[in-house]
Formats: sequence, C-alpha cells, structure tokens
Amino acid sequence: METRTGTLSITVCSLVMFSFVSLVKGSLSFNFYAASCPSAESIIRNIVSSSSSTDPTIPGKLLRLVFHDCFVEGCDASLMLQGNNTEQSDPGNRSVGGFTVIDSAKRILEKFCPGTVSCADIIALAARDAVEIAGGPRTMIPTGRRDGMVSVASNVRPNIVDTSFSMDEMVKLFASKGLSLLDLVILSGAHTIGTAHCSSFRDRFQEDSKGKLRLIDKTLNSDYANELIKQCPAGVQPSVTVNNDPETSMAFDNMYYQNLLAHKGLFQSDSVLISNDSTRKLVVDFANDQELFFENWDQSFLKLTSVGVKTGDKGEIRISCASTNA
Repeated sequence: METRTGTLSITVCSLVMFSFVSLVKGSLSFNFYAASCPSAESIIRNIVSSSSSTDPTIPGKLLRLVFHDCFVEGCDASLMLQGNNTEQSDPGNRSVGGFTVIDSAKRILEKFCPGTVSCADIIALAARDAVEIAGGPRTMIPTGRRDGMVSVASNVRPNIVDTSFSMDEMVKLFASKGLSLLDLVILSGAHTIGTAHCSSFRDRFQEDSKGKLRLIDKTLNSDYANELIKQCPAGVQPSVTVNNDPETSMAFDNMYYQNLLAHKGLFQSDSVLISNDSTRKLVVDFANDQELFFENWDQSFLKLTSVGVKTGDKGEIRISCASTNA
C-alpha cells in the first residue's frame, strides 16, 4: 500500500505541474471575478445548495452535466444551447439534467454583474460545489472560461463515454481529452452519486421467452443483479432510474470503488476497471483510503474542467445560456 500511494503522490505532482502550465497557457486564473463580480462564486454555491436541498438528485445531475459539456467542444457550455440539431438533441444527452440550476444562477448573475460571468464557468463551479455539498472535497478551480458558439448533435457520440465501452475505448477517449489512465479511474468515481436509466445497463441482461430478464454478464454480482432486475424488469418505463451506487447513493465518498471490488459496478464501463491490473490496483487503493481518493479527485477534476477551454477573444459571454448572443 505504501508503495502504491507513493507512486500516486509522484503522479499527482506531475499532474499538478501539467495542469498549472495548461492553465497559464489557457489564461484561466483563480479569483478571475474578484474585481468584476466578487459575489459570483457565492451566488452559484447558494443556488446549488438550495436546489440540492429541494432535490437531492441535483449534485449527481450537475456532475454529469459538466462531464457531458467538457467532453464535447471543451468546457464551453455548448451543451446548454437549445435548438434543432444541438447537443441536447442527441439521445445520449436527453437524460442529462441540472440545466435549470445553471439557468437560475445565470439569471441572478445577470442582475448583479451583467455580461460578466460565463455559462461555462457556472457549469464548472456548480459541479465543484455539488461534490462538496454531497460530502466530497472542495476543489479550487480557476475561472475565465468563455462560452462557445457551436453545438452540433453529431459531435456528441464520438466524444462521450458509452456505458458499454471497453477499457481500450475509454483510455483512447480520455487520452484524446488530455486525461490519463489515473484520471480515468478517479473521474469514474463520480458514479458514487447520481442515477441511471434502466436502458443504460440493459446490455448486461437478456430477456427470455417468458419475458423475464436473466443475467448474462457474469462479472456482475448475482444478488446485485437480482435487485436490478426487480427495479428494472423487462418492459419497464423508460423514465425509471436506479442509483449508480447501491450503498450510499447520495454521498460523495469512496464507496464506488468498494462496490467495484464487490462486483457491483452498475455499468460495464465500471466493471472493466477491475479487469485491468493497473486500474485494479488504483481501485483497491481508493477503496481502502477515501482521503487518497479525495486528494486525487482535486487534480483530476481540475484537469477535466480545463479541457478545451475558450479564453481571451474566443467565444463570448452569453446573456442567456440557452442561446448565443448573435
């Protein structure tokens, strides 16, 4: 354990340096709104907190939202744009939630600091706050992102993780975003909160001649599989969801990794993390040490929210997150 932790510490130091250099180049900075809108971060946090107290599923939705935004066109709020053939219209994004929270924060910020705070920064900060509100670490992330002006449905599928992905497919996709194998394992820990539709793991079961589901993916714990069948029987309504984490569904903790070792990863893309020697070692480390997971989460989340950012004279500061200013 000491050897693996030491290796992780060295890796984290490298990631910090890489992230710092990337941020300087990207012109993001800490306290970006200190002069132009000093209350920006507290306003966003208050909106996320009040929304989460009303709907405890909000933190998971906001965390998923930032992933789906940053992986397509970079962290530029392209997912917020509405209209025909935008990213929201792709089936992979139709179940993404949390948009109303971002819109609420934007409306208030436009009253206090018109034309100042980007929707892209609101998404990143809201996801950061959601993690802390759910019991996770508070991550310091820089701001200064600008909003993109392009949102095309056809860009979604090649750029988001499918729940049936193999290890190689996930590694390739994460690498294309500048994210490492370590980042892959850490950021997968986001599945410690949130929910998923029954269709997202349907490929692990097969319907028999009597219309009942049976487990065909033997990497899944049979008792857990039976619970999933009860919650998601054949013919279940498309709107039905189950918790990503069957143990502590509303808490951002390291239970996700403990679930993986117990063969209770909801998606195939979760389960494959223990089929690879390198990633399994990381899973074991994080399952045994929540603080280690939290420390590494900070750096990987910082990298995630810096993917493909637009700064300076690129993009714009939208007045409404749902449409460009033009």
